[in-house]
Amino acid sequence: MADKVTIPALQQMKRDGQKIVASVVYDYQMAQVVDRAGVDLVSVGDSVGANLWGQPGLLEVTMDQMVLACQGVRRGVKRALVSCDFPFGPLQEGTDSAVRAAIRIVKEGGADLVKLDGAADFPDAVRAIVRAGIPVFGQLGITPQTAQRYGGIGVAGTELALQLKDELVRGAKLLEECGASILDFQNSGPVAGADVVGAVSIPVIGGVGGGPWLDGRIRVAWAAAGYMAGALDDDGERYANVARIALDAITAYADDVRGGRDIKGAPIPPLRT
Repeated sequence: MADKVTIPALQQMKRDGQKIVASVVYDYQMAQVVDRAGVDLVSVGDSVGANLWGQPGLLEVTMDQMVLACQGVRRGVKRALVSCDFPFGPLQEGTDSAVRAAIRIVKEGGADLVKLDGAADFPDAVRAIVRAGIPVFGQLGITPQTAQRYGGIGVAGTELALQLKDELVRGAKLLEECGASILDFQNSGPVAGADVVGAVSIPVIGGVGGGPWLDGRIRVAWAAAGYMAGALDDDGERYANVARIALDAITAYADDVRGGRDIKGAPIPPLRT
């Protein structure tokens, strides 16, 4: 097995121009897969509520759910760093609440670092969590909530990031000063993204709206593999279509059962003598 990834190792990768690979994962099985694939960072996203449990939005996700998901992912990961998102609430409730939540995610969930959405809006909480000895993965950039503050989401995220470039650079510098270890820049675009990457010494990665101008990329593993049920009905570009493979497999299994045939993969009972 390759050496376990560390935060200093990620920061050295930035200095060396080596791209960081991160995946959002929700479960033990996929955690084992992405770890074997050699990703550097595994992030337990608060999108787990919608994608794993079918919840209607991010606000329904609880701390108990995040801890539970993180525990499963932690058990499946041996090499990569494991990050876990805060659900909505602890960060917004104040610094003391944020520190308690971070301690719980690390102590009970087993995370190596905690991810804070909109982290630049809560610098005191970031500083306090870092002082408690817990590394911070700070998110910045254009989310739908951010866009609403600037007249709605009609403006494309990367275009809005360009308009707010100076503000985003200041936010990234502030997070670095507060002690954040790595940043997730959403909807960066090539101009604002490159400027933020050049403004800080810590790694800046990103998913939607990102590109090779960042220090690395992050994507939901299920989306990359086409595991989600939506992959059955659209033509989006993916690295595979696991949902289609699973549908075909379960359909074939059902046909065997209904046809009175033996099923594949079932344990074979011992012969009686």
